[in-house]
Amino acid sequence: MMKRTWRTNLMVFMLPIAIIPMSLSAQKKQQPLSVKKADAPNIIFILTDDLGYGDLGVFFQNQRKQKGDKTLPYQLTPHLDQMAASGAKFSNQYSNAPVCAPSRASFMTGMSQGNASVRDNQFDKQIEDNHTVANMLKTAGYATAAVGKWGLQGETKDEPNWPAHPSKRGFDQFYGYMRHADGHEHYPFEGLYRGKKEVYDNYTNVAAGLSKSYTTDLWTAYAKHWIVAHEQGKQAKQPFFMFLAYDAPHAVLELPTQAYPVGGGLTGGLQWTGKKGAMINTASGEIDSYMHPDYANSTYDDDHNLSTPEKPWPDTFKRYATANRRIDDAIGDIMQLLKDLNIAENTLVIFTSDNGPSIESYLPKGYVPNTPEFFGSYGPFDGIKRDVWEGGLRMPTLVSWPSKIKAGKTISAPSMLSDWMATFAAVANVPAPARLDGVSLLPVLTGKGKQEQGQVYVEYTEGGNTPDFKEFEASRRGRKRNQMQMIRIGDLVGVRYNIKSATDDFEIYDVVKDPKETNNLGGDPAYRGLQEKMKAKVLQSRKVHTDAPRPYDNALIPGLNPEVKLISGISWKFFKGDFPWVASEKGRVVSERGKAKELNTNFVPKQAGMRLYEAWFKAPRDGVYSFSIETNGKAYVRLHEAELLDADFGYSAGQEINTSVKLKAGYHPIKIYVREEPEKAISLTLKQKEDGANWQIMSDKNLYTVK
Repeated sequence: MMKRTWRTNLMVFMLPIAIIPMSLSAQKKQQPLSVKKADAPNIIFILTDDLGYGDLGVFFQNQRKQKGDKTLPYQLTPHLDQMAASGAKFSNQYSNAPVCAPSRASFMTGMSQGNASVRDNQFDKQIEDNHTVANMLKTAGYATAAVGKWGLQGETKDEPNWPAHPSKRGFDQFYGYMRHADGHEHYPFEGLYRGKKEVYDNYTNVAAGLSKSYTTDLWTAYAKHWIVAHEQGKQAKQPFFMFLAYDAPHAVLELPTQAYPVGGGLTGGLQWTGKKGAMINTASGEIDSYMHPDYANSTYDDDHNLSTPEKPWPDTFKRYATANRRIDDAIGDIMQLLKDLNIAENTLVIFTSDNGPSIESYLPKGYVPNTPEFFGSYGPFDGIKRDVWEGGLRMPTLVSWPSKIKAGKTISAPSMLSDWMATFAAVANVPAPARLDGVSLLPVLTGKGKQEQGQVYVEYTEGGNTPDFKEFEASRRGRKRNQMQMIRIGDLVGVRYNIKSATDDFEIYDVVKDPKETNNLGGDPAYRGLQEKMKAKVLQSRKVHTDAPRPYDNALIPGLNPEVKLISGISWKFFKGDFPWVASEKGRVVSERGKAKELNTNFVPKQAGMRLYEAWFKAPRDGVYSFSIETNGKAYVRLHEAELLDADFGYSAGQEINTSVKLKAGYHPIKIYVREEPEKAISLTLKQKEDGANWQIMSDKNLYTVK
């Protein structure tokens, strides 16, 4: 192929700006900020595995019950329903991916799948060494713990020194399954159906002492044990963050050993004994034996004929409902513990799932395969796990924070799991890193302040098909998945399946009026403008990742029409504050602002803060453009909504980093975030070149700002 040489008159500018030089090791050892427990809430983020939007009573199962239709079996989730009644439910929150590893990674880093490093089915791939929910909150003064399933540790022959062990990503304590596949078995010691598994207490495998320990019970008992020890120990004045990740109801539909212990909280419910072989108070009796009495003898009208006898539920679905009810009991137990410890009022608790319901269950031979059809686990939508239809992405999200959230609140604003990191930054009163794609949900939670509109974007590839469920629209039954995308703008969702190129049209649905996505508006001439906007937006919201190739990776990123008069130069805003990293401007008050044709090369800041430079970069023609940055401080650069250059976490002073992007001719918004420290001026060099040309120093000749 002939290589084209592009003429260039593009530039770079020198930014001598004050930033604290901070090596990677220094950043990791940074002293926690001063935080008082009275000012910052405890945070518990509870994540289930493959629990569907429709599996909870408050979202869907209660409606089935109220219909009184014996052809519609239903589950009960009384504790979660109570959590919704006393707190808030999100009716339009999405997972960042329809499968667990990328979904969990996006939550942990606050990055969309357009910018994340863990994508598709990259199970056990190490989560990047960058800002995470845990190390951000640890810097804010929080004690941090992860309990349950991890699966983001990275592969290594030197186990248990995984490169992305939770302790290397900000957690003080980890107790749980390290590997993704271990979470497919819920009796680690016995390995009843999937073989014995390892459970780690930080770096020590403790599975040998966990006989008869059902993991939903085990994680709950340990979580309670850790919270009690924290609240009754020397760290009692320190707020805590807990990531509690259940591995149910995914995979093997195993049953507990016995009924949930009576009571709950400090003296009742599940309890941690710490005794080998009887580690928790339900580690006795017969494993895989207890069926919840609400379901043990349940029957239904299987043939839609009232004149014929009803049939018992297949054991598979009794098991599924029991597994979910066990989680429900566990949440009630934990919520009671918070009350018993007098910390419920100022503890923010989030309950959700990582993706839609699954069709997979690993059961003994002879069992009926699991199918989300039986309970309508996908709710009023189409799609399941691995689909980017609403049923694969819409999450059953509940929030409790009694001192801040009004009871019975429904939040309909679209959001994603990746928004929680920015939210936690806001509630902990610590600046959100500039790197985050998510926005704080604190305004919609508390009703105070203006809610910023976030982005809802998903990309994913999977070789299978959407199931051929009779309740699904005929046009998508058995639909080939392959490369998929979903983007939501307002009430309208764009979906693409089996994508061949960036020019493929989106199917467009109004998911508020049409939650099952039955009326495709994509071909309507009235939506042609939105169609093109979606095609452009998905390219502007992502960066190419070699580990997750897409058919649109080589597409040119469209520019934007500024719709205002531009002049050459740069706009800047200064945000006063002693920021521990390059901070986001979202939700912050501007201290100063100005414009310049060139940056002052002799500038030395007098106060600590963050300076945001904003400009329109003009690409004179279609082509490949490279950008580089070098500084002895900290900076971050974003092009459109995509990460361009990250010289913040882990960046070594004086290191030059660069990247290339494919741009259409036109204007492209660029943001340069720089962390400043008084009387410590440093230089920052931002350069650019067209393919085949020499590096040029950027200047006002090719950067434009609003007049």
